[in-house]
Amino acid sequence: MKSFSSEAEIRHIVEVNWSDRWQVYQRLNELNIPCRCEINQPLQVEIANPQVAVQLWSVVRQFKASRQDLIFTLENSWRIR
Repeated sequence: MKSFSSEAEIRHIVEVNWSDRWQVYQRLNELNIPCRCEINQPLQVEIANPQVAVQLWSVVRQFKASRQDLIFTLENSWRIR
């Protein structure tokens, strides 16, 4: 992720595959995370607190991680409980 600041807010450019960008944007909107996704521009997300950072990490991971990695994580979380 690359960060930059603009007028009293900090936004981060999220590096995701261009084909997944719109789906990531939609999911972040569902979570009420401020973000922007314009045509031919990278996804930009406002990270206001650690909770938003973790939610962003989780959403991006769903698109970047392999299916096997996601299964492994899910199985591990079941074992921990």
